[in-house]
Amino acid sequence: MGKYTISEFVKKTKQVEQVRENFDLETPRILEVNLTDQVWAKTGSMISYTGQIKFERERMLEHGVGMMFKKALTGEGTSLMKATGNGRLYLADQGKKITIFDLNNESITVNGNDLLAFEPSIDWDIKLMRKVAGMMSGGLFNVTLQGKGKVAITTHFEPLTLLVRPGESVITDPNATVAWSGHLTPEFRTDVSFRTFIGRGSGESIQMEFKGEGFVIIQPYEEVYMTGNSSS
Repeated sequence: MGKYTISEFVKKTKQVEQVRENFDLETPRILEVNLTDQVWAKTGSMISYTGQIKFERERMLEHGVGMMFKKALTGEGTSLMKATGNGRLYLADQGKKITIFDLNNESITVNGNDLLAFEPSIDWDIKLMRKVAGMMSGGLFNVTLQGKGKVAITTHFEPLTLLVRPGESVITDPNATVAWSGHLTPEFRTDVSFRTFIGRGSGESIQMEFKGEGFVIIQPYEEVYMTGNSSS
């Protein structure tokens, strides 16, 4: 149904009035953060807010010299902003589907371009994919998050989770790989011939191979990684 009266449309699409959890999905593509202190979010992801909220770009030394050095090497592809105050904050990223994880002393590694927001109780660190740096558009890096708290990631369309079992490697296209178990370390296969390469990405002969036990989240879309983000 695409036709509504004004009152019908407002009733169908209006925000949920009652306060729920700190992180909640207002729609499958809009994250509602019920802010009472602070939250870290992808720069440029704010689409609306109510209440008294202050936004700050991540400062150069916000997370120490080591993190600053890593961000410089990755071209600041995972630029963050800090939202502080009280109110309701609405986040989105190019209409991508949002998934919320509630970590309980667990860890997950997320492609830097697919990280939307996380609570300040979460510890995080940037991991560089040195072997393929410069071989893909914008390079490739990821963020490992661990601890207790909520993390929101984004995917183009519906994600698929592949199980990694001992002795059964999972091979993925880097452009379609979103996240994986924090303890897994992917290996990059760069000696793949065009005859055997089955990924649909940019035509580069690069594949990610996951071994051990855990999971890998992929999306039905090859994402082009950009260096930097627009400000909100």
